[in-house]
This record gives sequence, structure tokens and C-alpha cells, in this order.
Amino acid sequence: MPGGFSQMEKAKVRVSPKFQVVIPKALREELKIEPGQELLMYSLDGSLRLVPRRSIKELRGLAKGLRWKDEYRDHTERF
Repeated sequence: MPGGFSQMEKAKVRVSPKFQVVIPKALREELKIEPGQELLMYSLDGSLRLVPRRSIKELRGLAKGLRWKDEYRDHTERF
């Protein structure tokens, strides 16, 4: 993407007096972030992360085709 951001490129943003931050246009376009879309924000290892919130319908079939080994299961007694 000419003039855009690579996967690990940084963008400089400023926190407003109301603690708001604008997501740069190139990143919004790359990640297909739309107005009104919900994002999940969390901290990890001293950094902030924003992740698009996905509905259950969007996640449907995500694990399709994964092979589960029997050793992954919990074989302890259940009551």
C-alpha cells in the first residue's frame, strides 16, 4: 500500500486533553475499521492493543479442520 503502513510500522499519534486518540487513515483503511465499529482495548507487556470485536457469527467455522489429539483432552473424572 503506497504511503500506508506495513504490519509493524509505527504511527505517531497524540492524546487529546479528553484522552482521545485518532487512528491514522492508512491504518483504518488497512484494518477496514468503520465508524461506530467496536474495538476491544487491553494492555499487554506495557503496550496498548486494539482488536476489532468479532461476533459469534464471524467466528463460526474458525476452528474447522483443526485436528485435536486425544492427549489434549482432560481425562479426569467428572461428576
